[in-house]
Amino acid sequence: MDHVQRIIDYAQAEKERLDAIKAAGGGEVAAKKVDPWREFTVDERLKHALIKGIDKYIEEDTEEARKNFPRPLHVIEGPLMAGMSIVGDYFGSGKMFLPQVIKSARVMKKAVNYLTPFMEAEKEQNGGSKEIQYNGTVVLATVKGDVHDIGKNIVGVVLGCNNFKIVDMGVMQSCQQIIDECRKQNADIVGLSGLITPSLDEMVFNAKQFTKAGLNIPLLVGGATTSKMHTAVKIEQNYKNNIAMHVLDASRAVVVVQKLMSPNDK
Repeated sequence: MDHVQRIIDYAQAEKERLDAIKAAGGGEVAAKKVDPWREFTVDERLKHALIKGIDKYIEEDTEEARKNFPRPLHVIEGPLMAGMSIVGDYFGSGKMFLPQVIKSARVMKKAVNYLTPFMEAEKEQNGGSKEIQYNGTVVLATVKGDVHDIGKNIVGVVLGCNNFKIVDMGVMQSCQQIIDECRKQNADIVGLSGLITPSLDEMVFNAKQFTKAGLNIPLLVGGATTSKMHTAVKIEQNYKNNIAMHVLDASRAVVVVQKLMSPNDK
């Protein structure tokens, strides 16, 4: 992914260099055009930036959107999630490929990072220092052999803002470490994340070991290479104690987790 960005950066720098040479020689420099999408509404600009993986204006657009919503969380749950849902749909249908998805995820992360201080300040104003009654505890981990965690981090932020206790174990987590943490935290749900293809096999292994260990909580599976079919055919078949579900993006993770934790589903 980085080499693609370097090529883009090089092309832009080369164009600017040639324009400077032309200006120094008295030649006419082409007027810099304003991207047409910058005329869109702020919600549409955010979605466009995510779909195209453009981070140049993401912070200023996120700030503009923040002023339009009652809470900073609503920016994430609204236009940002709308954009990432389209990214997920495009990837699932083959209209986008992994490097593009990674770039979109980085733009999303930059927007979430910008909003995080505002969400933390809001929590403090609402008495965040008091003991919190969580809706449930979710343990998240990137499986052994994998270091990608952007999507997992976004899921954690969004679920946390919906009053779930998030225990993010980070990357490269072995199956036994995940089992031990779920028991320690008395977790209600465990989520496995992975980006690379070998992670699919690691998730199957985890599902088998979870079953042997007697882990009896819903298992959520996510990551760019994962799929609903793989989860149903390979993972769910090996997780005997509870359900295993594939979640394509953070917005859907919130819906799934809220449904799993609702009184009628317990």
